[in-house]
Order: sequence, then C-alpha cells, then structure tokens
Amino acid sequence: MDAPEVATAGALLSYLMDTQRKAISQITALKKYSQTSHMVLDSASRRNLELTMSTRDRTKKGSLLWVLDRTKTAMGARLLREWVDCPLASIDAIVKRLDAVAEWVQMPIEREELREHLNAIHDLERVIARLTTRAANARDLVTLRSSLETLPYVETLLKNVEAPVNVDIRQTYDDLSDIHSAISRAIVDTPPVSVKEGGMIKPGVSGELDKLLHIKENAQSVLAELEAREKQETGIANLKVRYNRVFGYYIEVTASHLNKVPGRYIRKQTLANCERFFTEELKTLEETLLGADEKIFALEFELFDTLRRSIVEQVARIQFVAHALSTLDALQSLADVADRHHYIKPTVTEDSRIAIKDGRHPVVESLVGHSFVPNDTDMDAQNGRLAVITGPNMAGKSTYMRQVALIVLMAQIGSFVPASAASIGIVDRIFTRVGASDDLATGQSTFMVEMTEVANILHNATPNSLVLLDEIGRGTSTFDGLSIAWAVLEYMSTKIGAKTLFATHYHELTELEGKIDGVANYCFTAKEDGKNIVFLRKLIHGAAGQSYGVHVARLAGLPSVVLKRAATLLTALNTADIAKNVSDLPSIAETVMTESPEAEAGRHLMDAVAAMEIEKMTPIEAMLALEKLKEFVSLV
Repeated sequence: MDAPEVATAGALLSYLMDTQRKAISQITALKKYSQTSHMVLDSASRRNLELTMSTRDRTKKGSLLWVLDRTKTAMGARLLREWVDCPLASIDAIVKRLDAVAEWVQMPIEREELREHLNAIHDLERVIARLTTRAANARDLVTLRSSLETLPYVETLLKNVEAPVNVDIRQTYDDLSDIHSAISRAIVDTPPVSVKEGGMIKPGVSGELDKLLHIKENAQSVLAELEAREKQETGIANLKVRYNRVFGYYIEVTASHLNKVPGRYIRKQTLANCERFFTEELKTLEETLLGADEKIFALEFELFDTLRRSIVEQVARIQFVAHALSTLDALQSLADVADRHHYIKPTVTEDSRIAIKDGRHPVVESLVGHSFVPNDTDMDAQNGRLAVITGPNMAGKSTYMRQVALIVLMAQIGSFVPASAASIGIVDRIFTRVGASDDLATGQSTFMVEMTEVANILHNATPNSLVLLDEIGRGTSTFDGLSIAWAVLEYMSTKIGAKTLFATHYHELTELEGKIDGVANYCFTAKEDGKNIVFLRKLIHGAAGQSYGVHVARLAGLPSVVLKRAATLLTALNTADIAKNVSDLPSIAETVMTESPEAEAGRHLMDAVAAMEIEKMTPIEAMLALEKLKEFVSLV
C-alpha cells in the first residue's frame, strides 16, 4: 500500500480501537481494493439487471443470484453474492476461477460429496465474530467443534484437484484438529445457554471442579450419613438434620430429648416443641455445600473463558479456513448450476469482441423452462458496436438486452454461461437505461429520471463499456424524444465507441445504418395471424417494418372502437414519415461530436450556472449543485 492508504487505514483502525475495541481482534489483515480489478456497476444497472433481487417484489427469487445460488453454507452464500456484486475485470483472475468451476463440473461425484459435507458446516464467520467480541457461549464452541469435525472429509476431496485455485486451497488447508480436540476435551455435548450457571465443563478437566461437583451431587447422602451417626452417638432416635433458607443447616431435637443433647451441640434456635442446634462439623459442611454452587459457577466460567481466549488467539487460522470453505462452496455452487442448466465455459479475452451463440436469459429460462428461444450476439469495436434493435413490444427486446449483459457479467464472475458458445471481451463497466419511474422523493418526473440516467452513461462510459439503452426519449413528445434518441445514438457511436444495445420504436433511427460507422440494425421477428400477432422471439439482422403497437393493445383488451380509431390514425400519421427527410437533417457528428472535451465541459458549466435558482435552494440542494459544478470545473 502507498503511504496515504496506510495512514488512512491506520486512522480507521485507531477509531475502531477507541470505539469498538471488542471487534478489532477479528481484523487480522488488510487487502487493497482496486477499482480497475473489478467491473464497475452503478445502482441503476444493479437494479435494472436484477442481480440480487427482483424489481417486482424486491425478493431474491427472480434475480441472477437466485439462479446461481446453490451454496450450502451461509459463508458461501455471502461470498457468492459478493462475486455477483463485484465481477472481476482481471483476465487472469477470471480464467483461474473459471478453471476451478470447470474442475468441479467435471467431478460430479466429488462435488455431490462436497455439498453433503458443506451442509454440516455452520457459519464460522458468525462464530468468529462472537468469539472476538467475547459474546460466544459454550454452545458456540460446540457449533465450532461440530463444524471442524467435517474438515478432514473435505480435505480428502481435494487430493486430486489440478485447477490453481483448488490447488491453493489444498496446499494451505488446515483441519484445525488442535482446536477441535481442545473443545472436545473440555465442553459437554449439550451445554446450557448461560456461561455463568455451570453445566459446561466435562469431568476430568479440573480436579478442584470434580471435587466440588462430587460434594454437590452427594449432598443428600452426606447429610444422611451425618444424621445417622448423630442418632447413634446421642441415642436420640427422632433427631433430624434439616435446612431452611433463613437459618441454613441445623440439627433438630424435640423437647422430650433435650436431656440427651451433648455438650458439643451449639444452640441455634428455640421453638415451642423443639430446639435447633449446629456443630462445628455441620457448620463446615454447610459452608462447603452453600458455597459449592458459587465456586462451581466461577470455576467453570474461568475454565471456559481460558479456552475461549485460547481459541481467539487462533482466529486468523479459523478465518483462513472459513474463507477456503466459502470459496469451495461458491465454486461448487456455480459448477452445480452449470451442470443442471447445461451452461458452457466461456472464453474470456482482452479484445473488444462479444460473440455469443444461442444465448439465453438465465433467470427467464429458469422460470419458463425449455420454451425459451435463444439468440446470437456479435459485437466488437469495429463491426456492429452499436446495435439498433427494433420490433414490437413483448417481442423480447428488453429480455435480449439484459441477457447479453448478464452473460457478460456471469463470465466475469467466473461462472459458466447459458449459451452454446461464448467469447467475451472483458468490459470495464455495464450501464443500463431500462425502464423508469417517477422519483417522487426528489420531485423528478419519469423523463427526468430517464435523462439523468442517460447523462450518467454519456459522462462515464468508455470504449470498453457495455451499454444498454431501452426506449430513449419515450417520456416526452415524439419529435423531442426522437431528436434526443438520435443525438444520443450518434454520440455513443462516434464519441464514446462503447458496445451498445439500443432498443427503440423510433424506426427513423434505422436509417443511420451505413451512415455512421459501427451502427447495425437488428429486429425481433413477428408475424400477423389475422388480427392477432405471433411473437417469434428471434433476433435477425435488419429493421422491423412496424411496431405492432395496435396489435399489442388488442392483446391487452382495449375496446374495439378505440383499436379501430387507432389503426385509422396510424395509417394517416405514417404518411408523414420523418425518415423520408433523414438526409436533410444536420449531423451531430459534424457539430457536437467534434467539440473538445474542455469546450463541452465549459459549455455545460455555463448552462448549469445559468439554470441555478439560488434563492430557492435548500442548503443540501446547494451543496449537491456545487459538487456537480466541481465535476465540470475539473474537466475545463
């Protein structure tokens, strides 16, 4: 790490020492995170691609994680989620993970045995957290012990692995047998929840504890022996050794036998019909019996805490094993999913091409089964880097765009992918502008939300990015929307050069194929069957002849009179097709596209300042506006 990073990390650790001292011991190492080693995903893309939760009901079902998660441990599930959230961008790391997954795909018997053993392993990371904060009780140690019992069996499954990631795990594997033995020797199989009430420690661990336990367990027989001996020595047949909470242990003699009481008896209490006494022997026994519980509880806790602290000293080893197990769990999960769903191992390259044969949407396919229609994709920096996709609503445009993004993302996770073949050029970022809704909390309309997301993409996408743009400009008037969509398309192709899937109902944009390098038309096929439409779900090269919007409206159940009027208006409006005048429109490539980044940033800066209504701003809004201006200033 560089000096500033070390200083920052030191400051954070110092803060934790001051405020969270109990938690600091579980931090055993620091690892540098580099943004260049992982794919960047903004919040909109995570949401639109439904990586870890569906947008419909915000549950795991229906997300990519739902498809990929066949883990058996809580640790593995967390790690797999981390992989989905942070795909790799290093080809070496991706290939190593893919090779490890492939090896478990090729070992189905060993993989199934591994799944069975992992199923018996508890959440070691949670146990570690409880240990280091001294919150762990004896049951946590039993949980740790039962998990460690499985480690030797897992180790045997690694003896024949050859993939580097799996070999690294095997070579550094630690079965923690010493910790297992220490817990097994000391802690009973079913200890109580509380660590302050005894019942945790096995016999034989402490001679002193065994003696106290013997006294406690045999208290009644000891008292019975004392009573029998006193009866014999005094000749008092009805003499009783008793106990109550107020007076403790005592010898009770009725009034008729008081003349037989020996001189060693010390009077304790006088009642109407009897008197109570104690002896030095009974007093000593009382102290032993009444103090036994307290001594037992204190001694058991001391023995337990000593064991707990000795395990905390080995927490780095336990963490290492926990990470190894979670990695194996995540790898076998990806392998099991690949085997069950017939995914293939993708080829990951450093070139710009994305070539997918018979690609399928992993989530939709899991929901609809074998009826899913696969489609091909072929994009690179020169040919078809910007695909203009047309076709009717419900034909599959959005599903196709998402499936391309998910296949790329899965490949960079290190997962097999739903296709018959795939060559994936690593992308640095995935951007999506798919669907939009009002943001009432900030007072933004649907169109404003859409434009904000588009602005983010245009400012941050690179030639190595993958961009999904779905129906740009639909939130405003037809000509406004078409103009914006057209300008964005030209900017993406000529200024940024990112691989872009651009779905639209503006058929006028299909005229740009052949006029702008890299733009290619694709459409989803459909056929009319009388008044109905049949979606074929197949992507072909070319432009759609129409959007079939009226047909979709019919499927939705609009009244027939409305449908008939819409069809009449559609025929009339098509006579004013703007596509006929495309050649007369000025090209943005001749104006904005040639503007320098500094000039463009300066223009944005002036526009932003001019649009400010300072007197109406809240302090928070003013701070956000200032932050945005700083971004522009840095570019001028």
